[in-house]
Amino acid sequence: MSVPLYQAKADFFRMLGHPVRIRVLELLQDGPTPVRDLLAATRTEASGLSQQLAVLRRSGIVTATRDGSTVIYELAGGDVADLLRAARRILTEVLSGQNELLAELREAEGTAR
Repeated sequence: MSVPLYQAKADFFRMLGHPVRIRVLELLQDGPTPVRDLLAATRTEASGLSQQLAVLRRSGIVTATRDGSTVIYELAGGDVADLLRAARRILTEVLSGQNELLAELREAEGTAR
């Protein structure tokens, strides 16, 4: 029995639903990154970062290669970077609308006094 597309999409977005995973994906947009650099940039415990990287690897959106004792992560494709840029644009629009509403509320509060 196959999973409906909407369920697969929901599962995908749930997989993205962790701040450390999002941060790692943002960092990997700049190119392949050693795990030690990801650790420093995310300021996460090594075990926690390892768990989040495992989720991203299992999902297939990041890959890991070994260079001696160093593990290097990278995005599996450019679509993830596109998705993150789209999310940033959407969030910017949403927050901009909230700022406009807040300004209107403050203005209305000032005239009501």
